[in-house]
Amino acid sequence: MNTSRTLIVGAGISGLALAKALLDRGLPVEVVERRAAEGQTLGTGLYLPANAVRTLRGIGVGDQVAERAEPVTWQRLQDQRGRPLAEFEVGRIWGEVGRCLAITRSDLHEVLRTAVDGTVVRHNTEVRSVSDDGTVTFAGGASGTYDLVVGADGINSAVRRSLFGGPEPRFLGQLCWRFIAEDTAATPGITDWTARLGGKGRTFLTVRLNGGRVYCYADINSPVPTAPAGDWRTLFADFGGPVPRLLEQGANAHFAALHESENTVWTRPGAVLVGDAAHAFSPSMAQGGAMALEDALVLADTLATGSDVPTALAAFQARRAGRVAWVVSQNHRRDKARNLPTPLRNFTLRRAGERLFKANHAPLHALP
Repeated sequence: MNTSRTLIVGAGISGLALAKALLDRGLPVEVVERRAAEGQTLGTGLYLPANAVRTLRGIGVGDQVAERAEPVTWQRLQDQRGRPLAEFEVGRIWGEVGRCLAITRSDLHEVLRTAVDGTVVRHNTEVRSVSDDGTVTFAGGASGTYDLVVGADGINSAVRRSLFGGPEPRFLGQLCWRFIAEDTAATPGITDWTARLGGKGRTFLTVRLNGGRVYCYADINSPVPTAPAGDWRTLFADFGGPVPRLLEQGANAHFAALHESENTVWTRPGAVLVGDAAHAFSPSMAQGGAMALEDALVLADTLATGSDVPTALAAFQARRAGRVAWVVSQNHRRDKARNLPTPLRNFTLRRAGERLFKANHAPLHALP
């Protein structure tokens, strides 16, 4: 059995999923997180496509997630006034892979946190640097040496900056705002997953959550990664349907400039990157969380083979590279399509929306 000493940097979704998978395989692990335990996650939502739900089952938390999640059975594409462009059952996209779910980020994090022995996670512990020999230096001056250091510490990964170098994540030319509408009594009829596409690259997405809530995601094109002046909600003032009523609750939405990682090598002797630390994505395919969860399960499987760490990491890179590259390429295709002239974009979606979604996701039906 591989009993290497492993440190996971980051107690987010990918870090906790990996810790759970490693512990289940009898492999010792420590987790450090720079933030406090309370308030660690954003109050936003997640759409979990079927490959993500399948991976959660593989990690052993599928039932617990399903108890807190809302099934998503349809995907709908509309114009900004709410006129239909395409709609289809998600079962026709994913087939036997399984169902899709929607959940709050905090609920998913809580399921994973509860599934991991709390003694392995140390909060308020920031990593300052990682050396080639596996020595990790923490804020305050303490240090430790590990056989494997896993960077699960997000897009601004300290592990990546210490050991991997390369370009910083690239701004995608998109800004987004995310919030959860808590009281939807005034917004009847919001179901499943619905994307409303406006002109000039604007999108307003709603995903139904349990408890009558709605996850709202809005984005726009921008030449700079900073929020525009004024109230962002005015950018969507011409959207119809339930959008105006939902926007009333979006004053404190979480803002982010969207970036994409350009590094394609996530392993080196004694270190590996997973999740956003390895491959931050455009949200177009909603595969960021899915790829992070798959990373966790595949890495745990390769480390549990009994191979030495370098061999296991080489196997991990080989298994993940092509799949992640596919998601990146499809994100680029979809982002280009949303920026087509509005009449051409709408015509394309009316004629071929379901077929395009099937093609985007087909290779992800296979196990990672």
